[in-house]
Amino acid sequence: MNTNGISARHVSGFDLTGLSTIEGMTTSLQQRIDPFGVTTSLLNAQAAWMMHPQELARAISGMSGDMLALQTHLVRRAFGLPSTDVVTPQADDARFADPVWSDAPTWDIIKESYLAITHRLEDMLFDTPGLSDKERRRAAFWVRTWLNAVAPTNFFLTNPVAMRKFVDTHGESLVSGFKYFMRDVEAKNIRIVEPDAYKVGTDLAITPGRVVFRNRLVELLHYTPTTAQVHQTPIVIITPWINKFYVLDLTPRRSLVKYLTDQGYSVFITSWKNPTAEMADVRFDDYLQEGVDQVVQTARQLCHSTQVSLTGYCIGGTLVATYMAWASRHYSEKKMPVAHWTLFTTLTDFSKPGDIDVFIDEGAISALEEKMAKTGFLAGDDMASSFRLLRSNSLIWHYFEHSYLFGEPLPPFDVLFWNMDTTRMPAAMHSFYLREMYLHNNLMKRDALTIAGEAIDLDRITQPLYAVGAEDDHIVPWRQSYRIRKYVNVKAPVRFVLTTSGHIFGVVNAVVNPPRRSFWVAEPERNEHFEQWFARAEKKTGTWWEDWLAWLAPQCGPLVDAPEVGNKNWPDLGPAPGTYVLEK
Repeated sequence: MNTNGISARHVSGFDLTGLSTIEGMTTSLQQRIDPFGVTTSLLNAQAAWMMHPQELARAISGMSGDMLALQTHLVRRAFGLPSTDVVTPQADDARFADPVWSDAPTWDIIKESYLAITHRLEDMLFDTPGLSDKERRRAAFWVRTWLNAVAPTNFFLTNPVAMRKFVDTHGESLVSGFKYFMRDVEAKNIRIVEPDAYKVGTDLAITPGRVVFRNRLVELLHYTPTTAQVHQTPIVIITPWINKFYVLDLTPRRSLVKYLTDQGYSVFITSWKNPTAEMADVRFDDYLQEGVDQVVQTARQLCHSTQVSLTGYCIGGTLVATYMAWASRHYSEKKMPVAHWTLFTTLTDFSKPGDIDVFIDEGAISALEEKMAKTGFLAGDDMASSFRLLRSNSLIWHYFEHSYLFGEPLPPFDVLFWNMDTTRMPAAMHSFYLREMYLHNNLMKRDALTIAGEAIDLDRITQPLYAVGAEDDHIVPWRQSYRIRKYVNVKAPVRFVLTTSGHIFGVVNAVVNPPRRSFWVAEPERNEHFEQWFARAEKKTGTWWEDWLAWLAPQCGPLVDAPEVGNKNWPDLGPAPGTYVLEK
């Protein structure tokens, strides 16, 4: 399997990963009127197929075979004969889970016809000859988005479950569905959870603590120790600012920060300010200096510790990796403020950034920059909509069906509530992040970035690292998060963990009995391929939280008396969860 960022389409001295002639002809048009490639990617694919008649003939022949198999299936079902499905839904596709879609011949034929056409069209677009890999993925993405929207489950007259509920409730299901539809029209969004389902500080983010530091960008929360003594080295968690911090402090049963405090650690966490138009010029450098560096110094001073254990999650992890390279150059070896560090589902090599790649190119970023220039920020709803489109069946059409066609109220779900509690992105910071990280992939290039006056080189990092990837993560593919091993210094000990589940539940992965998840763990060598690492990694049942603690304990020093929260040297700035998390 190829992981060096060069596609198999680089052959015979010709680089086929860039723009083809067809794509080049439409690039200017795309950047002007279709920056996200909704139509131009499909026009590119259509033109490419027309220029490759032999490949098109083979594809049509394959589709004809599907149609013949489908007709045979139809005839057998019509005569009541047993027949094997021509196409089966993907494992994560729950749209046709109700038995009626398989038991009733009519609905089975509708389902099979839809799936056969859908799968064949997507396969054709992924195999389009003469297009770059990225353009093929983009064309397939937009066709899949449209096909998801026109699924038979989304229409009353082609949804047997909706009609059954209509009969069973004497029409009340549609009456309720219309009420929910009008609710969402007013909200200008298909809601996935009620906005008053939870209250932050009352139902969620309730682990006791105090705000010990605040500036224009961040509040630093220090959680009240629950043990008489704590490990000498405090843990500082840098959360992503594309969402709010309390995903790591949902309910007590699933709270990572409560788990850590109960195990005898002094825990700090960042709560970022929700930017306004006045913060349009806030830079990535500011997040590093006024954010990470300030909170690291605060935690050191409050705990009377020379160093901290630094942890980053998602984009917070990207910032932590940048900070580690910055600090390795900014501070002398003896004054390095971080003893060891941890990354949760983090990208440092953006060459294959996952599904979000369909939204990343010069045209799309320019369009976003033009939009942000008018407001000073990227609205949280825009970010949330992009991520929902990546999983439109589960995050859009599932709720369309259940709310409008079934008339079901939205169930309370803490993770979805957090997911919809969106934040804005400062224009300058977000433009830099998209261009320098996603578009140009400069973080993994030696000295290609200069942040806060220092050239960034991940190879300068020698501190021990614990890195976590998630098997089903579509935002940070685990094979990419694994690549951090390649870029940090060869002297840096690295322990890599691959957990089951995805970007959120792979991290929010509490200790439960019996265990619901598992993970693989091993120490990768500098240039070891992820397949080789996986082949020798040990699989363990349960959560990686316990493995992480076993890694942290010997490195976080002896037990000392817990620091006093809110002492005279650190004025009381209010109780956790603070004020920034409540800003809309």
